[in-house]
This record gives sequence, structure tokens and C-alpha cells, in this order.
Amino acid sequence: MGVPKEISKEELDEIVAIVRRYPRGVNIQRIKEGLAFVLPVRTLQRRMTRVEEEGWINSRGTGRGKRYIPVGLEKYSHTESYSSKDEVIRKAPENIEAKHLNYLSSDLDANNSLSKLRDAPENSREPIENNGIILCNEAREIRALVRSPISARIPVGYDASFLMSYQPNRTYYLPLETRQKLAEIGKVGITDLPAGTYLRQIMDRLMIDLAWNSSRLEGNTYSLLEAQRLLELGESVDGKATQEAQMILNHKASIEMLADQAEEIGFNRYTICSLHALLSDDLMSDPAACGRLRDRPVGISRSVFHPLEVPQRIEEYFLTILSKAEEIKDPFEASFFVMVHLPYLQPFEDVNKRVSRLAANIPLVKHNLCPLSFVDIETDDYLSALLGVYEQQRIEYLRDVFVWSYTRSAQRYSAIRQSLGEPDPFRIKYRNQIKLTVREIVQSQLAGEAIQRWISDTANTQIPEPDQKQFRRTVEIELRCLHEGSIARFRLRPTEFLNWKNKQV
Repeated sequence: MGVPKEISKEELDEIVAIVRRYPRGVNIQRIKEGLAFVLPVRTLQRRMTRVEEEGWINSRGTGRGKRYIPVGLEKYSHTESYSSKDEVIRKAPENIEAKHLNYLSSDLDANNSLSKLRDAPENSREPIENNGIILCNEAREIRALVRSPISARIPVGYDASFLMSYQPNRTYYLPLETRQKLAEIGKVGITDLPAGTYLRQIMDRLMIDLAWNSSRLEGNTYSLLEAQRLLELGESVDGKATQEAQMILNHKASIEMLADQAEEIGFNRYTICSLHALLSDDLMSDPAACGRLRDRPVGISRSVFHPLEVPQRIEEYFLTILSKAEEIKDPFEASFFVMVHLPYLQPFEDVNKRVSRLAANIPLVKHNLCPLSFVDIETDDYLSALLGVYEQQRIEYLRDVFVWSYTRSAQRYSAIRQSLGEPDPFRIKYRNQIKLTVREIVQSQLAGEAIQRWISDTANTQIPEPDQKQFRRTVEIELRCLHEGSIARFRLRPTEFLNWKNKQV
């Protein structure tokens, strides 16, 4: 039997030194990464037990949540509150380092908030001031943590187990009661019609709402009215960056793709990469990066999260996300799942959050449910909720934002649909042919009898004989009703329409 290897004092001292850098606690993975020498996790765990038994450190929690805290600082971990910076200094042990006092003092507000949350009743809920979102205790805890100074937050990397532990239709981020509630408010009475029918019915309004709100969450400064004029009339705003107009127009192209290909889209590489290509068009420093998985590191502002850097792993987990999302039967669970995991992986060099917001609508479009347009969401809530995913792999804050946002969207489009009435089955059946015929007539600058010949030729060659007469009448009505505010439905530019209009006598 061999003699156990003697553990050097220098090795244990280095472990303790690393722990003392993190007065609020540090996990074993961060300790392992900070060592100048290599230790297997199991060996390091034994070393941690040794230094804890010798009284150098303490530990809190179990499993993945276990944290190691320097002795003398354990009362200053995130489970303790203190009322003022003076109290921090007064209670501190004599040998505490000055930089640790700075961390603790700067984190005072966040820690007090967490303590109050833990002391509150479990079912206690209160609205966030000014925007009305109702957050659970866990969400408010996440909010307090991600709003603490970056210097007080522990750097973390991508944790693949967060994704791999999710089992479609067995794991649920949205509780059953929540999924049932969303299904009830998301129903629009269209269940036996082709996928995308409801989206196309409210297309004009959704185009403006989703394009503007998703762009706004990225810091775009266009107002709602300015975005509407850009989408409907092609008028950009003088004095604003051209990238802002491009961002909104890219959203328009992406939404049109969801509508036009509603029966073919899904959680597959083609759909998600196509969304990225459309959303990032003319916005990437490297045009070849549009629609392509990244092969270089990226960073996250305002965060201590370091995304995955190995291209092979990025592709592997990207395909895993899509596979799991495609398996999820509940459309709302699938929608929220991609809102969590696409930004967390950061599969593209940029525009990841935008892709996740558009992709979240895929299962809703396919099931003819009310879409998610992110109306009334505050940017700070959305970004802070994502930081909770990035830095803690916790979804409660983002879940509350998602549920509240969907509720607002459903209320909005329910009212719009009531004003629109029931969809016309004939127009739904021949939607593509009607739109293409109108677009071709305008772009060809036809007038008078040439229009009638074009419509008749199209009907005779593409439409079954019993429906040809109604098709001709429907196209004529669309042409008579065409105006600057409706040309976006037919993918026409304002100049094309105005030139054609001037030729009509």
C-alpha cells in the first residue's frame, strides 16, 4: 500500500488566497480556474475539506450552489444584511483587507434588498414601480444581485449542464398554471386554418409593434410614429444613424419571413440562421457573419459572464437547443425556452437577442396564437432579467417579464382582432397569388386594359376554374383600395406605388 502524498503548505495557502479574493463566496470551478497548478475537481474538493477543517474557510450550500467563504467574512456573505457602511466597518474583523470592505460596502443596497426578500412571506408579491410587472421573490432577488456593482459579482462562464439538464416535455420553465393561463388568453379562435393565418390577419399592426419594440430594446431611438412612417412610407429620420433605420427595416423583413413561410418555419438551422441573416443585414462589420455561427469570442456588456469560445462546442449546443425546442409540445414553453437559451449561448457574433425574440414567435405563429411583440417592456427589466440567466442560470426574472409581456400583447391584439372581424377563407386560400398579382401589376406600371389582361391571364393559368371569377374581383378590389399606408403588405416601395398611381386615369 502506497504512502499518501503529502500536501504542500504552499498549495493550501494558494487555495485559501483565492477564496479570500471573494468575500461574498466563490464556487469550486472558479477556484480551480484560479490555481497556478492543475487539480482534478475531486482532488480539489478534498483540499477544500482540508482547509475548511483547519478553520481557514467556511462553506455554504450544496451541489452546484455551494460557495466557499473566508473565515471572518462569512457573516458578510449575501445572506446577511447590514444597515450602513459604518456598520460594515464597525463589525468587520481586525484582519479584514481594505478591498474586501470596499466590496461589502458597495454591495450594501443589494444585500439589504435580498435580506428583506428572504424575510418576507413566500407568497409576497409587489409590482415594480412605474411599469406594473409583478415579480416573485426569486425574480426580485435576481434583480438585486445583477444590479450590484460588477466588482462584487463573481465571473462565470458558459455552463452546458444548464442546457443539457433540460428534458423536453418533462422539464418545464413555465409552471402548468402559467401555461394554461397563457393558452387561454392567447387563443384567437383560429384552430383549423393554415399556420400563420392569424399573423397575416394582424400583419400591419404587428409589423410596427414588433419591429419598433424589439429595436427599442436594443437602444434604437426611433419613436413609434417615426418607425411607422419608415415601415409604411420608407421615410427615415434626418439626424439619426442610418443603422437605426436599417435595424427596423431588418425586423420588417424577418416578420415577413415568419408570415410567408409560416408552414415551413421551425426550430431548425435554416430558420434561425435565416432570421439572423435578415436581422443583421448591413449591420455586421463582417458581412459574411450574417447567418453564420460565430468562430470568435464575444463579450457581454454590463456582465461578468464570459460566453463559450470553442466553435465546435457552439455548433454542438446550438443544434442541441434547436432539437430540444422542436421537441417541446407546449408552444409557450418552447417560446420561452429559446428566449432563455439562444442569448445564453450567443451563437452569433451579434444580434443574438433579436434572433431570440423573433424565434420566440415561431411556435405561436404555427399554432395561430397571439404573437409576442414586447409592448410596454422596460429595457432595464429585459436586460437585467437576461443577466440573471447569464450570470446565475436562473430564469425566474425573465419568466415574469415574458408572462407579463405576453399578457399585454394578447390584450392588445384581441382588441385589434375584434375590429378586423373574421378572416375571409377565400383570401386565405389564395393569399400568395393575390399579393403577387397586385405587386406585379404595380411594379410593371400597368394601367387600363393591361391590368385586366394581367389579372385574367393569372386567373386562367393559376386558379381553378370555379374560383377564377372571385379571384379577378378580389384582385380588382385590392388594387382600388391600395394606398401608401397599405403597400407594405405587398412589399412595394413608395416610389413604385406613386409612379403607378400617377399612370391611372
